[in-house]
Amino acid sequence: MDSDDSVTDPEAHRPDPYLDAEATVEQMGSLTLGEAGDAAGAERPVGNGFLPADFCAVAGEMEVVEEGSPVSGDLAGPSSLGGPGACRERSGRGDALPSPSSSGYAGERGSSGGSSEIEDADDRETMLDDWSSGKRHPDEDDGSVSWRKRKKHFFILSNSGKPIYSRYGDEHKLAGFSATLQAIISFVENSGDRLKFIRAGKHQVVFLVKVPIYLVCISCTEEPHEALKRQLELIYGQMLLILTKSVNRCFEKNPKYDMTPLLRGTDAVFSSLIHAFSWNPATFLNAYTCLPLSYSTRQAASAILQDVADSGVLFALLMCKNKVVSLVGTQKASLHPDDMLLLSNFIMSSESFRTSESFSPICLPRYNPMVFLYAYVHFLDVDTYLTLLTTSSDSFYHLKDCRIRIETVLVKSNVLSEVQRSMLDGGLRVEDLPLDSSLRSRSLTTPELSSSQTGIGGPSGLWHFMYRSIYLDQYVSSEFSSPISSSSQQKRLFRAYQKLYASMHDNGTGPHKTQFRRDEDFAPALSAVCALGRPFEWLVLWFPVLLCWITQDFELYAAFDPLAVALLILLCWITQDFELYAAFDPLADKALSIKTCNRVCQWVRDLENEIFLFGASPFSW
Repeated sequence: MDSDDSVTDPEAHRPDPYLDAEATVEQMGSLTLGEAGDAAGAERPVGNGFLPADFCAVAGEMEVVEEGSPVSGDLAGPSSLGGPGACRERSGRGDALPSPSSSGYAGERGSSGGSSEIEDADDRETMLDDWSSGKRHPDEDDGSVSWRKRKKHFFILSNSGKPIYSRYGDEHKLAGFSATLQAIISFVENSGDRLKFIRAGKHQVVFLVKVPIYLVCISCTEEPHEALKRQLELIYGQMLLILTKSVNRCFEKNPKYDMTPLLRGTDAVFSSLIHAFSWNPATFLNAYTCLPLSYSTRQAASAILQDVADSGVLFALLMCKNKVVSLVGTQKASLHPDDMLLLSNFIMSSESFRTSESFSPICLPRYNPMVFLYAYVHFLDVDTYLTLLTTSSDSFYHLKDCRIRIETVLVKSNVLSEVQRSMLDGGLRVEDLPLDSSLRSRSLTTPELSSSQTGIGGPSGLWHFMYRSIYLDQYVSSEFSSPISSSSQQKRLFRAYQKLYASMHDNGTGPHKTQFRRDEDFAPALSAVCALGRPFEWLVLWFPVLLCWITQDFELYAAFDPLAVALLILLCWITQDFELYAAFDPLADKALSIKTCNRVCQWVRDLENEIFLFGASPFSW
């Protein structure tokens, strides 16, 4: 549906007989997959990355959530996936069909095609494999129409209102906007509260206060509040990795201290991290992933790293892109997954590390945010690099000798060639998931069941999965395959996992702690059954596409084929030992899908010596 159509929001009105089911569908609507121009995507109003022009006018229709404020849990709409701490809209406009021109803000629903073009460009830039690093659109400012239509903004500013970093535009041109954000935060803090976030329509403004640093995210991507806050924390951690927390002393001496010169040249680092928020599960799983290798190959790499660690190195880390090959630390020392994520992002996004061996001061915020460590970094090939961390500032030549020893052993033992081969082969694929004997026998004796058992993708219609080992703080994710082949579909699945993770780890009763099931005849209505306390959650997003259009003159109700848009089933299984997130074909059989998840867990356990790193201390942070 184009933005110029008169029916701008088919979800604005619903007939009472389907109210409960449709409310359920609305909560889960953001978990559907489809092409960028399909019906599912078009029915959702196009948003943008900035506060609407009538922000002040609607202030009485929204809630500002402050620290310690009681929050209602009965949320409705796609933006209700935030869990505790989310605010509930108190708009009285729910009984009127929104007009395409009801707001003068170009990014609201009913806007011209220019907004869609900019937002589509945002998606393309986010998902391109050859994504270019650096400041994006530095010529924009808060007066630029294109800047106001961005879907997601990040800001870093000081408590005096001085801009430090902005994802889009020139920080110096955004001084007035930064001062406005600082004034909002200070106004709430002066009353003894702390501002957590503001919700206005589909827009969320999330705040993270780390005095004297303020971090703000303005987003209309419908990501949960917890995910956006987590992203702000990672951005703050990336800043500490570069500067350490001792930068606070500069603000103690001069509250108006300008920190931008200290971060000059680091735009590529922050842009790369923000880019990772759309594709790297480590940004919300609190875990890291390893490069698949044979047990003997990984042991050979760990053995030489252990020899180096015994000679005075704090940590020895061998990585290939964002995946760990081997990690060794001194006794009683361990690296937090967040530190590994931020360190690898810092190295991979800095061209200077690729051109020559480097010895750079860095801070690991989860290890010790107040002190610098010293990192010796050397790329062994185009993607594989060795990082040696020490507390001594004059250890360059010692670490260089260690690197020569390590590189010699890795070449002689063919570890580097095995690493390159593994990168070419990729990770686990759902098509390779072995079937158990019962499924094999049934598929041979009952041909008519083979399509439901295999489906598109893997067995029983398995499309994708992520497995997280809680004890190891490591995860493994399958490669994307058909039908999740386009970048837009992959991004939507990533966002679906994000929302499911946030809801399942919510202390309250999140929207995903409910079981939705269809009847045997695939009836249009959905029934909701409470599933609290179950060992897994079964989320079925299979339903007819319903459209309701009510005007003063007529009412129109229409139902479409459920396969008119690409849908999926998500399953989350959490135990004391692991977490499993899986995506299935919308027509997958529940019993077979659960059985397939058991096979995935068994498959991962069979391959654990190849896909996980053992021997390191568990991370109990």
